[in-house]
Amino acid sequence: MNPTKGDVHVNRPLTNISVAYLQDQTNFIADQIFPNIPVSKQSDLYFMYDRGFFNRDEMEERAPGTESAGGDYTIETDTPYFAKVYAFHHDISDQRRANTDSELAPDREATELVTRKGLIKRERLWVSKFFKTGVWTNNRNGVSAAPTPGTEVLHWSDAASTPIEDIRTSKTTVLESTGFEPNTLVLGQKVVDALADHPDVVDRVKYGQTAGGPAMIELSELVALFKIPRIFVMKSIVNTAAEGAANVHSFIGGDHALLVYSAPTPGLMTPSGGYTFSWTGFLGAQPQGQRIKRFRMEHLSSDRVEIDMAFDQKLISADLGFFFNGIVA
Repeated sequence: MNPTKGDVHVNRPLTNISVAYLQDQTNFIADQIFPNIPVSKQSDLYFMYDRGFFNRDEMEERAPGTESAGGDYTIETDTPYFAKVYAFHHDISDQRRANTDSELAPDREATELVTRKGLIKRERLWVSKFFKTGVWTNNRNGVSAAPTPGTEVLHWSDAASTPIEDIRTSKTTVLESTGFEPNTLVLGQKVVDALADHPDVVDRVKYGQTAGGPAMIELSELVALFKIPRIFVMKSIVNTAAEGAANVHSFIGGDHALLVYSAPTPGLMTPSGGYTFSWTGFLGAQPQGQRIKRFRMEHLSSDRVEIDMAFDQKLISADLGFFFNGIVA
């Protein structure tokens, strides 16, 4: 239910404290993993090159007075994107505004509310697009015992597992298939916790730290250990319970891991596991395709704070990713 007059007017207020569980915006990483491409139109086409043509050895020795060996390449010109528009609003009634104590700020609170709704939506959409099986060419399922080679690996939460070797092998697999070495690793929070306690990881890290202290596993150590320039941790959470029911919070990223090549910057003939097309031509939207408006709803005697987000998260090359499903128990 919306806050009532009794909710926002505190009879005996604590003037120097207000408690709200607001997730840190840095916990949301969906906009950082793949390059963002601002676009002026909601939908359009982009070009796709077949990399096979560029990786063949077709040059031949040329005899005097003869033509050189030649070849061609193909371009797909009908690959579309479509930036769907997502929106959420919160109304501030005149009665509530007039009865709100000075310690509260309805407009700021409304902005915080709609902003986090947008962040959660974008994060969950990213997970549904990229952080699951059936998307990437290469997949491995985590199992508790007797993994089947080529399809399964032992859970990284098992001391007998080999996460360092698993990641190194997957990097090589993608490199051999595409010519691009994965540069980005996305981990669920529980996966990071398991890696921080894994004996192989601890043993390799502790010898590089100052003697006499405990081995502290930080992301910088994992970057150096796995030789992957960028590691992201999915820390954001979502409440999946209906309004009025007991809260059911869980990590949006679950217990998975994704190793992928993400282009440092977007460009022509620049491959990437994915791109995000953000509709910045949407009446003043920002680079990520978002805008927040405040306007009058006179028939409700209220001010409305509303967020719009317009974007399309597109899989570009399934061969550039290696997904580990349920990689911790």
